Amino acid sequence: MNSGTHQLQHAVKTVLVQLSATISELTMEEYGQPCSNLFGNTIGQHVRHIIELFQCLEKGYDSGIINYEKRNRDKLIETDPKLACLMLPEIHTALVKPNRDLILEASYDEHNQGYLQIHTNFEREIAYNLEHTIHHMALIRVGVTEVSALTLPEEFGVAPSTVKYRKACAQ
Repeated sequence: MNSGTHQLQHAVKTVLVQLSATISELTMEEYGQPCSNLFGNTIGQHVRHIIELFQCLEKGYDSGIINYEKRNRDKLIETDPKLACLMLPEIHTALVKPNRDLILEASYDEHNQGYLQIHTNFEREIAYNLEHTIHHMALIRVGVTEVSALTLPEEFGVAPSTVKYRKACAQ
């Protein structure tokens, strides 16, 4: 396994541990409470979305075809923070695989029933899921602030490049 893959896997693990630590501090009610600042969505819905995209990547690895649109949308993940916390470490474990070429199936037109097929690879999709996770964690941060008194780490939901930039500016 090359150092790029290892670095990506480490970054994903760091973010998922941070996410797990945060949602384990929320009550079931806070986790499932619709947030006005999230247009009625819940923290749990954002966590489910993160988990299910990684599950799609894992499922697509063996077949060689990833389709993020074919998610389960499992209500249990979005309503049970304990279940979500159990699933997060499984995501990281599933990433310990060598890079390989993949096809991403995607439909960007609601009127077209077919899928585009885009050439990609496992590392690129890990990077996509990592950036996607950080983006959703920024939204989760907004939700946590609305429903809870929990104080989040400064870097929660912030891209590593932004963290580096802020540190450089502070010096």
